Amino acid sequence: MNEQLPALTSEAGAIAADAEHVFGPLSREQLNWKRQADQWSVAQCFEHLIKINTAYFPQLRRIEDGAYAPSWRDRVPWLGRFFGSMILRAVQPESRRKFKAAKHVEPSASAIDEGIIARFTAHQREVIQHMTLTAGRDLSAIMVTSAVAPVAFYSALDAFRILVAHERRHMAQAERVTHADGFPKRPE
Repeated sequence: MNEQLPALTSEAGAIAADAEHVFGPLSREQLNWKRQADQWSVAQCFEHLIKINTAYFPQLRRIEDGAYAPSWRDRVPWLGRFFGSMILRAVQPESRRKFKAAKHVEPSASAIDEGIIARFTAHQREVIQHMTLTAGRDLSAIMVTSAVAPVAFYSALDAFRILVAHERRHMAQAERVTHADGFPKRPE
């Protein structure tokens, strides 16, 4: 039923470990450094992921609790598959198309404290818990609303696929920040 869920859960755990390993040692200055004013810092990438993922949590809790009520969307799975595949392609790490984040999931513009990576790894444990607690449901048949565009919907399984791909996309973005000219080096 949810054959891909163990791999997605594993990938979410790997993302947390990678974030801790690669970005955990960065200083507050490094986490908040931006090459240009209109680009995101490492910290902003992670704050954005926490915000957008958290937007799914109320829907996931309803699925976990058995309180999910099917709607008209569940009767048009082909439309959910369309939205899901379109969004999944768009958020792949290798996709070069840029999107403006919706206001409610934009990161803050001010300096973000150095605890952001620890908060992200704790957040990943919560994401994994939601994946685990929904595993007994047919996630390909349950439709959820996009965390960004309320007109779009897709299966809960596609939501998890999108979530993991989107995290890898922003991990790659954060890593590019650390390799940019002018990135502050750690004092020896």
